[in-house]
Amino acid sequence: MLRREFIASLAALAAAPAMAQDAPLRAIELGAQTPFDPADVVALARDLAARAYTAPQQVPAQWTDITYEDYISIWFADRYALWNGEDDTPLRLDVFAPGLYFPTPVVISVVENGIARPTLFNLDLFDKTDKFPDLPVDDSLGFSGLRLRAELERQGIYQEFAVFQGASYFRAIGTGNTYGLSARGLAIDTAEPSGEEFPDFRAFWLEKPREGEATFTLHALLDSPSCTGAYRFDITPGARQVMDITATIFARKDMDHIGIAPLTSMFQYDQTNRHRFTDFRPAVHDSDGLQIVNGAGETLWRPLANPERLQISAFVDDNPRGFGLLQRAQDYSDFADLQALYHNRPGAWIEPLGDWGRGAVTLVEIPTESEIYDNIVCYWRPEGGLAAGSETELSYRLTWGRDMTYGSGVPVLNTMIGSGFDNRGTVVVIDFADGADVPDDLSDIDIRLSSSAGTLTPGVLQRNPETNGPRLAFNFDAGDATLIEFRAQLRVNGAPLSEVWLYRWTA
Repeated sequence: MLRREFIASLAALAAAPAMAQDAPLRAIELGAQTPFDPADVVALARDLAARAYTAPQQVPAQWTDITYEDYISIWFADRYALWNGEDDTPLRLDVFAPGLYFPTPVVISVVENGIARPTLFNLDLFDKTDKFPDLPVDDSLGFSGLRLRAELERQGIYQEFAVFQGASYFRAIGTGNTYGLSARGLAIDTAEPSGEEFPDFRAFWLEKPREGEATFTLHALLDSPSCTGAYRFDITPGARQVMDITATIFARKDMDHIGIAPLTSMFQYDQTNRHRFTDFRPAVHDSDGLQIVNGAGETLWRPLANPERLQISAFVDDNPRGFGLLQRAQDYSDFADLQALYHNRPGAWIEPLGDWGRGAVTLVEIPTESEIYDNIVCYWRPEGGLAAGSETELSYRLTWGRDMTYGSGVPVLNTMIGSGFDNRGTVVVIDFADGADVPDDLSDIDIRLSSSAGTLTPGVLQRNPETNGPRLAFNFDAGDATLIEFRAQLRVNGAPLSEVWLYRWTA
């Protein structure tokens, strides 16, 4: 049963985040004690779903009217990190200031031995330059998110590996990676004409780890006009960071279009659409493809696109084995960017745990002219959505990192598209990786190639001397078609040799 004092404490904190008293500052300070059990978060989400939605309090408008340059001139002083100096605690907790894109304070509590204590807001936890404006400080202020750090490569050096900030967004990296794509707790009505709804993580509870523990547990409460949710994250950082996530979702209203385990990324251009951009870099993207291992065990690779118009693709399935946005371009020469380091961005892979039933892996591609905007979203859309009053529990494993290979078959390394010789038709070139199963004689490989419209050549295979893998090239004439769905696969003796390459071409 939900403890009465637990509800009262959270409600009070959400209405007005606690602020630290004037005292010598040594680290993030903690407030009053409240009994805590993980089941309390589920019970709280259930209780909130039975009530009318109340929008969270926001910080003063002066804090959100600042510029990006203003916001980056204030930052958390990591000398004040929670557990700093406690050598037997293998984790450090940092916090973020509110403002700009982050108007909603969140309640961040720390759990130890079944007792939760909220972190207290204090502006003195942040260092600032003289460019940071003089802004009002009152009881409406609170932290906008949290960052986690641990000893990942060297003893005594605590490196960040995960950030939770803004709506239900969070992002993570494998050790040594550069931040790129993001994940979300939930997506609602993505790309719908009526507009998208963005749920918020309203509160977090971080369990204090014991000495030697490598997995860290974070609980979160999600709230939105359409639903509430209780989330548990068991996070294990490393070269491949693993998050085991359980989400219990309570629907306030019927939700036909809901996205489970959503990922958000950026794709501006690569060798499929390079001609559209005058930029010194060969490519600009956080992710270059969507990979799916469907319920039948088939491995699909869909290169991402930056279309002229919004496009949505649905890959209908029953109990998918996994899907994710990956960055297969991993050489500096792929991007030639010394600042963004796109070649070092991680991929993210979703592995459903348990029965997810029927639905569709959904890919949303939004036109963009700039790399500063995320324009790619993918998620699992369950068939039939979620009905008002329903309670749904789903679990999945989210893995972040580079050099991630899933499914079966020789993977696609790169896709290139351009005009044919003397502007006759369009040429598509697909580079596949080398592998033990690739025959020395490429004539032993069967090409399975099809299109939904237009005419295309049978395709030819050559060995790429740089990768030593097979390269498939074909030419097509779209005719009057403005949209063509392509499918290609290499096979040997009737059995799949490669994953299935899919592409949507638009005029």
